[in-house]
Amino acid sequence: MENNNTSKHHYFYAVGLSYKKADAEIRGKFSLDAAAKTRLLEQAKNEGIESLIVTSTCNRTEIYGYAEHPFQLIKLICENSQGSVEAFQKVGFVYKNQEAISHMFRVGTGLDSQILGDFEIIAQIRNSFSQSKSLGLANAFMERLVNAVIQASKKIKTDTEISSGATSVSFAAVRYIINNVEDIGNKNILLFGTGKIGRNTCENLVKHTKNEHITLINRTKEKAEKLAGKLNLIVKDYSELHLELQKADVVVVATGAQNPTIDKAILNLKKPMLILDLSIPKNVHENVEEIEGVTLVHMDYLSQLTDETLENRKKHIPAAEAIIEEIKEEFITWTKGRKFAPTIHALKAKLNAIKISELDFQSRKISNFNEEQAEIISNRIIQKITTHFANHLKDDDTMVDESIEWIEKVFKIGATAK
Repeated sequence: MENNNTSKHHYFYAVGLSYKKADAEIRGKFSLDAAAKTRLLEQAKNEGIESLIVTSTCNRTEIYGYAEHPFQLIKLICENSQGSVEAFQKVGFVYKNQEAISHMFRVGTGLDSQILGDFEIIAQIRNSFSQSKSLGLANAFMERLVNAVIQASKKIKTDTEISSGATSVSFAAVRYIINNVEDIGNKNILLFGTGKIGRNTCENLVKHTKNEHITLINRTKEKAEKLAGKLNLIVKDYSELHLELQKADVVVVATGAQNPTIDKAILNLKKPMLILDLSIPKNVHENVEEIEGVTLVHMDYLSQLTDETLENRKKHIPAAEAIIEEIKEEFITWTKGRKFAPTIHALKAKLNAIKISELDFQSRKISNFNEEQAEIISNRIIQKITTHFANHLKDDDTMVDESIEWIEKVFKIGATAK
């Protein structure tokens, strides 16, 4: 699948790494914050890449785009993160053309999520596309593909039960707390970081623990206050983090910091503490486990927790895959048509030119020549001929590039891609 807007040596790739082969520490090194994403896109544009989107979540960092060679895209990830090419080669993946398209569909519909049926990634893909489009880095192929993936995601969410039940990292975190901390309703809980995972975890804590001792801290206090106002919780300044840690029985960390914000040096404990780190990169240093009574749990462990809800979701995978195949096939048909449409238009123009010349000749040669009727018959013949060629090019068994080349050679036409 080649891009009609670039040279014939550019292909569509998906490159990146995910929870499947890369642990949290490695994913953290390759993670891209907002500033890094912007730098990456600007670098790609400067290097002549014409269409590209980038996503980076707690579970994956991926690029979808056109390139002569996938290393161009791998290089962009490595140069804008703390990851290295050597590390990427060990845990990364490269998909090309059809495989890359299929991968985006599975990611965007929650089938490739760490927790099956988690649809949060589709918002990331949508936002990533919007950013790329604003920078002139999204061609018609990419726009159509992203819209097809969004369509599949909506249909799967509506027509199947693959996202039914409460199952997410944030819900798994709360379930773990409830199962492992006695008398949770009377414990002091500190939530550090109020991004999306932090907000979801906080809402689940309030809903399922009935705890009235939950304190929120965020680097930007206004964000914490906004959440606290909805849930009637306590907010403390970031400068008070050290003091609040000493009071807490349970700490949930969900910040976007690039380096650990909590380590054993700032903990002065005289009681047990459970710490859940829901951040990528990790925001809690592993040395906290050297303190007696401290238990540290990372999101990768929580994501492995399976229950009846997840087992039920697995039953709906075939239905979801059928929806993906249906919408993906429509997209593939569109890409094929887009590829050979210029050739069919050029062929039709060539046949029309032959028709005009021949009708003019016959009208001068034959007395009482019915030019109007001949025009109608000729147009129908041209339509039937071009339809036969179009159907041939649409056939799954057709070697499209070779057929286009043959048609253009036989009829001496030069199609211009649009």
